[in-house]
Amino acid sequence: MENLPFQEEELDLIWSEGAIYNIGFEKGLKEWKKFLKKGGYIAVSEASWFTEERPKEIQDYWDNAYSEIDTIPNKAAQLQKAGYIPVAFFILPENCWTDNYYVPQTKFEKDFLNKHKGNPTAKGFIDEIRKEIRYYSQYKDYYGYAFYIGKKI
Repeated sequence: MENLPFQEEELDLIWSEGAIYNIGFEKGLKEWKKFLKKGGYIAVSEASWFTEERPKEIQDYWDNAYSEIDTIPNKAAQLQKAGYIPVAFFILPENCWTDNYYVPQTKFEKDFLNKHKGNPTAKGFIDEIRKEIRYYSQYKDYYGYAFYIGKKI
């Protein structure tokens, strides 16, 4: 993600769902901008807070898991600061996390744990996934994925 094989101003659109966090939202916006033609678009999803205030438990979890999580207005401001005109931003439906992400994961847990029986790293990995699912179920009113679309100036 930090060494993309594109030429400068080669692309009309960069679309990244659930992946920009690998290099960071702000860094990705800035670094990928050079690949877009003038007037090109960036469309990215990003874990985002829906509220200014939230329970300490979920705040602490996300501070540890992904410190760049922020509110939608702050993410939109980062998009603008990186040199894009904010075109749209919206919250992705709950089923994007549940039906399309968590449910498929839970279907493979048993097979994964059987394949790696006795491996504490594998068990710890599944425990973290289960914790994330539990937290989302409990705190989904406070966070989720938002989609951000910007136009390169």
